[in-house]
Amino acid sequence: MIEINPKGVKAWVTFTFEPHGDVESVAVAGDWNDWKPEEMRRKKDGTFYKRKQLLLGRNYEFKYLIDGEEWVHDPHAPKVANEYGSHNSLLELEGIEEN
Repeated sequence: MIEINPKGVKAWVTFTFEPHGDVESVAVAGDWNDWKPEEMRRKKDGTFYKRKQLLLGRNYEFKYLIDGEEWVHDPHAPKVANEYGSHNSLLELEGIEEN
């Protein structure tokens, strides 16, 4: 799940991932940082989250990395095909107006 809070020309974006089964770690990576995994924090309820500030006016592709091994897309976000024959999640910040 993704929460978007626009502030000026940027937006605070909160990525939230609810794993299924026993998961030790979750990271988020996307084209905003050349796909370098950024560790997410675990909440008491077992979900993971990461809050980032990203520029408005463009879209970003991203995925979650589970336990450093398995790439998964966000089930609540649109998907787009990638060059590896699978899909990336799409974060749509294009067209969101500044506050």
